[in-house]
Amino acid sequence: MHRITALIAAIVAPLASTTIVVAEVAAQDTAPTERPHPCRGMPEFSQFDFWLGTWDVRLSDGKRVGTNRITKEQGGCVLVENWTSGRGGTGISLNYYDPDAQQWVQNWVDAGGSLITIRGGLQDDGPMWLEGFIQSVGQAGKHAFRGRWTVLDDQRVEQFFEESQDDGATWSEWFRGFYSRRPDDEANTQ
Repeated sequence: MHRITALIAAIVAPLASTTIVVAEVAAQDTAPTERPHPCRGMPEFSQFDFWLGTWDVRLSDGKRVGTNRITKEQGGCVLVENWTSGRGGTGISLNYYDPDAQQWVQNWVDAGGSLITIRGGLQDDGPMWLEGFIQSVGQAGKHAFRGRWTVLDDQRVEQFFEESQDDGATWSEWFRGFYSRRPDDEANTQ
């Protein structure tokens, strides 16, 4: 009986190592190759890069209202915003360039249930201007909403939002914040 077991082991052992080698070669042949990063080669995907970094956000009176961190991710195809208010509220947005529409898109969601979807682009005179709507979870209806990001002479960024309750006939300020780079912001060195 031991001779039969030894004989089977002698036959199976080389086959097992052959199977492993064949499996490794097959895995190498079928492994997906890394896809190129097409967004990195299109200048439109860099139009919003002035907003990258970690920022202290203040109102026009200088009162600090929060911190915002904007990173470029997914091979340069999306800017991810992570907002934390001074009172602990949070929100996140995904910002990307839609090449078919030739527009920037922002989709925002916060812990308070605000949902914002706005689109637009970089204006000839400098600011990024996006328009769309805002809605609140648990409340009926959407309201017209728009935002503007402007790089100021002192390298701060002004973010200005306004909404309309009457389909754009009149507008009221929703938020105006001034972004100053934090001293520990690694984007300062880029």
